[in-house]
Amino acid sequence: MKSLITLQKQLVPDLLDTMVKRYRILQNIRLMQPIGRRTLSTNVQLSERVLRSEVTFLKEQRIVDFTTAGMSLTAQGEVLFTELEEMMKELQGLSSLEKELQDKLGVSKVIIVSGDSDENDWVKHELGQAAALELNAHLKPKDVVAVMGGTTLAAVARMMPADSKNRDVVFVPARGGLGEKVENQANTISAEFATRAHAQYRLLHVPDQLSEEAYSSLIIEPSVQEILKIIKSASVVIHGIGDAEMMASRRNSQVPFLEKLIEHHAVGEAFGYYFDENGKSIHKQRTIGLQLDELDQDKYVISVAGGHSKAKAIAAYVKNRPTDVLVTDEGAANSLLVL
Repeated sequence: MKSLITLQKQLVPDLLDTMVKRYRILQNIRLMQPIGRRTLSTNVQLSERVLRSEVTFLKEQRIVDFTTAGMSLTAQGEVLFTELEEMMKELQGLSSLEKELQDKLGVSKVIIVSGDSDENDWVKHELGQAAALELNAHLKPKDVVAVMGGTTLAAVARMMPADSKNRDVVFVPARGGLGEKVENQANTISAEFATRAHAQYRLLHVPDQLSEEAYSSLIIEPSVQEILKIIKSASVVIHGIGDAEMMASRRNSQVPFLEKLIEHHAVGEAFGYYFDENGKSIHKQRTIGLQLDELDQDKYVISVAGGHSKAKAIAAYVKNRPTDVLVTDEGAANSLLVL
């Protein structure tokens, strides 16, 4: 396959350009179906005139279907897209990029999706789907999955496939989250994961940030201790990695704390820990839930983060705790390789 692709690049480059263009159209339709022509045109950065010609061809091939709600892939289109994915990763150089990043970061497995989620929203959907498929492939009956909050994990949850083997799987929030936007809270995201996966879930009703007094009071509550025991027994953990200053601002942190992050050159955040470029933890929030030092070798950890702006944050996190699987995008991957 690789030699064939190399020959095609030399002899019929226009054919490969057309294939990439149509693959991106199918990719966007699959992620956002049903989708209207105008939205699709914006996502794939093609004029509506050019796009009309392409989707008409795909319809004639019975790959795409048109309805009043928008465009969707047919059953034949779904099969074709699945068969295309691996070849397109090779064609776009993503397979070699994954290997290069695995070697540089010391991560066992790297999954890279095309695009840069800082620049195109559709990439976040692709990132979410790749992470959801990786998670689902690893799940076994009776697994407990600890889920962090945030916009990235919310995108992953929306892409979680239904699977009858998951009926005994339990999703739990990895930490408290009351106080953030409801849609970004770990509780909400855990419930979304479970609902879509046809699994079970448990919730943790405590704030994300706590005073010493509040922490001491809540940690001895029997109901909190019960759910904490389940959370800490998790065999799978899935989380995002945030930019340090952005995460601190989102949590309405006070000016002195923001100044501390700047002074110590904080670049990344995960599990309530803030890291500098060397992966050194410079601050830890007081929270109830799974702690970073509890991610032992028995837990399968999936880290999800994309966009070129997250490169330093990703690098800092993996220096502290190498993850089992990193799901990211081209924008972050290319930036990571030049750090």
